[in-house]
Amino acid sequence: MKLTQIAQHAEDLDRAAEFYSALLGSDPAAVFDPPGLLFFDLDGVRLLLERGAPSSLIYLNVTDVRSSVAELEARGVEVVGAPHVIFHHDDARLGPAGTDEWMAFIRDSEGNTVGLVSHSPGAGTPA
Repeated sequence: MKLTQIAQHAEDLDRAAEFYSALLGSDPAAVFDPPGLLFFDLDGVRLLLERGAPSSLIYLNVTDVRSSVAELEARGVEVVGAPHVIFHHDDARLGPAGTDEWMAFIRDSEGNTVGLVSHSPGAGTPA
């Protein structure tokens, strides 16, 4: 089984398109308005931003959480959870073995919380 699509609430599709285009570094794959649907392609998984969708907590992989958050904060994006290590991967069950998993949380243009995740060579101790 493969994940095909995730949905996130977006009241203002133009504002959401601008925010997510900057965050993801890509333009929308499709817009259908009406009825109010905005799609991005996340490496084969569709991110649907829709007026009628409930708010979801999505996690996006970034190269480096710390630098991504610094860039987003400089652009005025609200950081609701500062970058921190949440887990050290001793094995490869949930992430690359020997890495620390970093996570941070931001607020998108529509008021949703979005998690950012990255892995880096680890010290072995969560912060």
